[in-house]
Amino acid sequence: KTLNLLSFFVVPHALGACAEVDSMTEAVAGQNFLLGCISCKRREEVSAWTTVDWHFRALGEQEYRHIFHYEHPTADILHEDFSGRLEWHGTMHTDIQIGAIYLSNVTFNDTGTYLCTFHRTLHLPVRNEEVTVEKEVELTVVAVANRELTAVISEIMMFVLIVVLQLWLIMVLVYCYKKISADHERREAKKALRAQEEALLESKDNCDGVQLE
Repeated sequence: KTLNLLSFFVVPHALGACAEVDSMTEAVAGQNFLLGCISCKRREEVSAWTTVDWHFRALGEQEYRHIFHYEHPTADILHEDFSGRLEWHGTMHTDIQIGAIYLSNVTFNDTGTYLCTFHRTLHLPVRNEEVTVEKEVELTVVAVANRELTAVISEIMMFVLIVVLQLWLIMVLVYCYKKISADHERREAKKALRAQEEALLESKDNCDGVQLE
């Protein structure tokens, strides 16, 4: 979701670049929300004149309400429920490919289906071609933002990694302790063996001295 949100801001400034990413679908009551809508042209070299309309169907209703219309450079809010709360965040040009709008002060009444419609006139050499593209955004308004699954998985993986590293460190410490202990035992064994050899040699010398007398 974060990637999608960033794409809406990055793509409009990228020359000749367009990516049809999906809009986010969960808003938090009392905060602002970007309703994303992108329709890329298949042939960038063809110029076009485009207008964008947004409709809204509240949860449990059957009919759409026409809430917003953009025809460069004019943006019109068409429904009183959204008065002063919608702002154009799409392409600032007649050849529109990004039709995003910014919804401020989200309420639970904003839950529902948003329909974004591109009306595009392609200026072709022989004759103009009319193209209509529709995209839906199912918006859910919640009191508190839900933690994303990726964030939860990341935290779990981090915890697992920490546990594994701790176990590995303990194993390394145990291995080093055993190796040091074994080396110490070998040194002590060599010392004891050397002491025994010296004692035997000393005993032999004493015995040789007695025989000589």
